[in-house]
Amino acid sequence: MKLAAIDIGSNAARLQISTVLHVDDITSFKRVEYVRFPLRLGHDVFTFGELTPESEARTTKLMQVYKLLMELHEVEGYMACATSAMRESKNGPEVVHRIEAATGIKIHIIDGQKEAELINNVVVQALDDRQYLHIDVGGGSTELNVYLNRQKTASRSFKIGSVRLLEGKETKGAWHKIEDWVEEHVDASRELIAVGTGGNISKLFNLAAKTSELSTSLAEIERIRNYIAGFNLDDRINKLRLNADRADVIVPAADIYISVMKWAGASEITVPDVGLKDGIIQLVYSQLAKKKRLPL
Repeated sequence: MKLAAIDIGSNAARLQISTVLHVDDITSFKRVEYVRFPLRLGHDVFTFGELTPESEARTTKLMQVYKLLMELHEVEGYMACATSAMRESKNGPEVVHRIEAATGIKIHIIDGQKEAELINNVVVQALDDRQYLHIDVGGGSTELNVYLNRQKTASRSFKIGSVRLLEGKETKGAWHKIEDWVEEHVDASRELIAVGTGGNISKLFNLAAKTSELSTSLAEIERIRNYIAGFNLDDRINKLRLNADRADVIVPAADIYISVMKWAGASEITVPDVGLKDGIIQLVYSQLAKKKRLPL
C-alpha cells in the first residue's frame, strides 16, 4: 500500500509518497518519492494579503503534477494540507475551491494547532523522558512545543517564520512574545534538549559537525549560520550550492532556532528527519486502518 502527503507551505510545496510496511505487528513507512517545489506563496500573502492569480495558476499546475505522480504510484490514500500562507490569505478558501475544481485535489487549510499536532505525532516517537523543546520553523509561522516524560505540557504557534522575516512582515512584538512564552513554560531547573524540524534546520544540520548521529550543538548552528551569512546571495547559490529558495531564508530561519535555544537554555539540538508530511501520512494511514481494519 502506498500513501501520499502534500504539504503546501509559505515557501515550498512538498509531495511525499510512502509505502506502508508491516513487520511483527509494527507499522512503519518507507519514503519512495519526494518532490519539493518553491511556490513561495508567503511572498504574496505577507505583502499583499492574498494570493495573486499567478501564484494560483502555478499552484494549480503543481497539483496537477502531484496528482499524476500519485496516479503513477497507485496511491490508495492521500491528504493535502496548506499552512500559514494559505490560512492567512484573504482569498485562500476561494483559491483552494478553484484548485479542487480544476484538479480534483482537495486542500485542507489547517490552523497552527493542527499543524503542530501532526508534526508532534511523529516527533514524539524520537523522544525519551527528558524535557524537550520542539521548534518547527516554517516560512510563515513557528510552532513551539514543550515535552516532559513524552507528554506535551505546552504548545503555541507564533506568526514569525523565515519568509515572513525575509519580507520584514513579522508581527509586532513577535520576538518578545516567544521569549516570554519560553520563559513561562520551560522548567529551568531541568535539563532541556531542543528538537528542530523544518527544511532549514535540516540543511544547517547537514552542514554542521555532529555531536551524535542526530544531534549538534548550539555553538555549531551559530557557526554555520555566520559562515553562510558571510556570503552574498549569488555566492550562497553558486559556491555553497544552496537552492535559490533556500539561500535567502536559511539565515532568518537560523536566527529563530538560535534565539529560541538561547532563551530556553538549550545547548544541544536534535534534528530527526521528520516533518508535517510524515504526520499527514500517519494520519491518512490511521484513517484507512480504521476503515479496512488494518494493524495500527
